[in-house]
Amino acid sequence: MQLKAIPERCSGCCTCKLACALANFGQVCPAMAALAIRGQFPAPGTYDILLCDQCGACAEVCPVDAIEEKDDVYLVDAEICIDCGECVEACPHDVMFEHSKLNIPIKCTLCGECVEICPRDALVLEAS
Repeated sequence: MQLKAIPERCSGCCTCKLACALANFGQVCPAMAALAIRGQFPAPGTYDILLCDQCGACAEVCPVDAIEEKDDVYLVDAEICIDCGECVEACPHDVMFEHSKLNIPIKCTLCGECVEICPRDALVLEAS
C-alpha cells in the first residue's frame, strides 16, 4: 500500500495529524503526527501535505540498523534506536520527526488512520 495526498482537497484542518498521534502514540497531540500540513501563504486555502513514501533513505543512514522494512513499510525499532537523528536529517521529504516526549524518531507506519478521518478525502491509501 502507498499513502497518497490530494492537496487540492485539503482544508488544513489537521484532523489527520490528530488521528495519527492518537492511533500511534495514544496522545491528543498533533505535533506527534507522522505527516505534516503546511499552508502555502499568502495563497488562501492552499496546503501541502507532506507524507512518507517509504523510500528507505532513513534506513540507509541508520548506524545501528534500527529501521527495517516489513511488508513495504519502514519501521523504527525502539529497542535498537539510539536517537541519533541521522534518519531525520536524511529524510528527503522532511517527514521523519523528533519529539521531546519520545526517545525515537516518528515516521509513518501506513496505519491508515489519517485516511479514515480526513473529511475531504485529501489522503488515500492505494495499492503500490
